[in-house]
Amino acid sequence: MATGSVTKMAITAYKDKAFKDKAGLYEAMINPDKISLNRSIEYNAQQAPDSSEPSQKYKHTPASSLSFDLVLDCTGVVDTKRLDLPDEIKKLQDLVYDFHGDIHRPYFVVLRWGIGQTYKGVLNTFNTNYSLFDPDGIPLRATLSLSFTSYLDPKSVANEETKNSPDLTHRVSVVAGDSLPGLSQRVYDKPDYYIQLAEFNGLNKFRHIRPGSQLVFPPIVPDDSSSKEAS
Repeated sequence: MATGSVTKMAITAYKDKAFKDKAGLYEAMINPDKISLNRSIEYNAQQAPDSSEPSQKYKHTPASSLSFDLVLDCTGVVDTKRLDLPDEIKKLQDLVYDFHGDIHRPYFVVLRWGIGQTYKGVLNTFNTNYSLFDPDGIPLRATLSLSFTSYLDPKSVANEETKNSPDLTHRVSVVAGDSLPGLSQRVYDKPDYYIQLAEFNGLNKFRHIRPGSQLVFPPIVPDDSSSKEAS
């Protein structure tokens, strides 16, 4: 593929958290040679009964982070029309770092690169290292070390968390310390459906569920009888 046909990384800034009100666009001069996308999951360690090994109970999934180095080369070798390094840095800084009074914060950004790769987030760090100067001391080349944290607007978060919706069927892996009322609270936002859950999963003793087993949580239709404990 010819060099001129390679799509450059683009950073688009938005004024709103729904990523609809566009504030500006910055196109990289040179694509990063490496991009790091970091994800993690946090657990609470709980000691399982009759076991020396702690079980890992899911706590939450933190926001991911994206980091890379962006090289700005204003010597004229890369682009004969982009020769002002301070101006290049200022344009990017305005889009990802500067505080904007009309929204009382820096902009939200969407990064696009490669074939269909996108990342919505906000800036964490913006570090600049100058590596080349002209005889008058004017900088010609710099490397910007940038890192971002993912961001989803509340509506998107709600859509992604439909796994907790009582209108959908879910499959849950049981860990030590779980109880049917507790799992009912987690999935249905109400603990009262444990008897229906026990019946649906064929459990004779709903007070004791086995760690490592899987339970199916179907859509629940409210029933006054669900709040009455079986004898």
